[in-house]
Amino acid sequence: MSLKLVALFLSIAGMAGIAIGYYLRLIISLGKKGSMEIEIKEMLLAAKEEAKKITVDAETRATKTIDGAKQEIKEKEDKVHQTEDRLIKKEDLLDRRQIDIDKEVEIVKQKINEIKQIRDHAEQLETERRQVLERTARLSTDEAKKELVTLVEKQSEEDLLVRMNKLETQGEEMLDRKARDILAISIQRLASSVASDVMSTIVEIPSDDVKGKVIGKEGRNIKAFERMSGVEVMVDDTPGAITISSFDPVRRHVAAIALRELIKDGRIQPAKIEQTIEKAKQEINKTIKEKGDAAAYECGVLGLDPRILLILGRLHFRTSYGQNVLQHSIQMSHIAGMIAEELGANVQVAKAGALLHDLGKALDHEVSGTHVEIGRRILQKFGASEDIIKAMQAHHEEYPYETIESRIVQTADAISGARPGARRDNVENYLKRLGDLEALANSFPGIEKSYALQAGREIRIFVKPEEIGDLESKNLARDIALKIEKDLKYPGEIKVTIIRETRSVEFAR
Repeated sequence: MSLKLVALFLSIAGMAGIAIGYYLRLIISLGKKGSMEIEIKEMLLAAKEEAKKITVDAETRATKTIDGAKQEIKEKEDKVHQTEDRLIKKEDLLDRRQIDIDKEVEIVKQKINEIKQIRDHAEQLETERRQVLERTARLSTDEAKKELVTLVEKQSEEDLLVRMNKLETQGEEMLDRKARDILAISIQRLASSVASDVMSTIVEIPSDDVKGKVIGKEGRNIKAFERMSGVEVMVDDTPGAITISSFDPVRRHVAAIALRELIKDGRIQPAKIEQTIEKAKQEINKTIKEKGDAAAYECGVLGLDPRILLILGRLHFRTSYGQNVLQHSIQMSHIAGMIAEELGANVQVAKAGALLHDLGKALDHEVSGTHVEIGRRILQKFGASEDIIKAMQAHHEEYPYETIESRIVQTADAISGARPGARRDNVENYLKRLGDLEALANSFPGIEKSYALQAGREIRIFVKPEEIGDLESKNLARDIALKIEKDLKYPGEIKVTIIRETRSVEFAR
């Protein structure tokens, strides 16, 4: 019974606790709800104030933007109006110009029609006049023209012959002058010094005691040397020298090289002589090959057989009237190339023909025939071009001039051989001619100084400006040229140049 009561009381107490807890919770929740509503109201008021400020700012900015846009639109509209005004004015101007052009076109058309009418009328009058003349002369136009030409030919036959002769003479003179100019230009472009070259066969010795060593016991050394080298050694009374003689220039130079080496070494005996001569032959063959290759390269002549170049190099040891033949051939090649350029000929053929024109001289002591014929056979044997053979074979007129290059080679040969000093020409006469030329120019009054240039082909004369004026200078040049033609003998032509120089000098202090 008591347990039930306890349980009942407990149940009632629990229910009462639950009721009291719920009530308390309700009171607390109502209090919190009131405070939250107050906060929410405050937040709403603050938000309204902020929204009001933002709205005011936005309205202010929008007003400014609208005003700026209106101003910009107004400015653009003003520019558009100005552009439209200019376009309207240009259209008006173009319309007026078009109207003026149309008027001018109409005027031109009218003038063209008038000209056509005038030309037609003139042609009609010409036709009528020709018909009247034909009826009067009883001749057609062609017949009258033929008779007129015949009459003029008869009346002017003598004048025509005189004019033809004059033109022919002037043409020859012009061609001669052109030829002289080409030769002068070629010589001037190759204005290098020319040295006379004599191949010496004298070997100097340090003392005459060496001669005994060269001769050897009972002459065995000199006999061995002569036998192995193919030369003649002359050990005479000439102090300090031994002479080597041979018709073969290559042998002579081989012997000279070998003898110098033996004298330098001091051991002269047959075995050493044979060894030294073989070594000298190798050196001379190497030199010959180098000289041939260098000559062809210098002249720009390519594609030749190496055997031709080897024979060409032998000309380095050959002279003609004291002039080195290989150097002479190189000079000829340059001159021939220049002349061929001026004349429009084949430059390569002319240069090759000039370089190889004396090829036969390298073997003319070994092979019978003239050097031209020997050179032809060498070139034919080693496959040289037929044009090159034709160019080189006529330089001594043994063969006819078949091509223009053959005449160029002959001309280049004459130029190279005839240059002052090339072949022991009398240099004194050459210098005397230049001195006479300057003396003749200095004999005129008002001359300050004169110089003969370009081997006497030009003389430059400086006059005194206070005595000779510009007009007088021209007359003076003519007088000097006439005096030179009258008193001096010279090849080609001489250019007379008068130089009048005036200087004014002042000093700034």
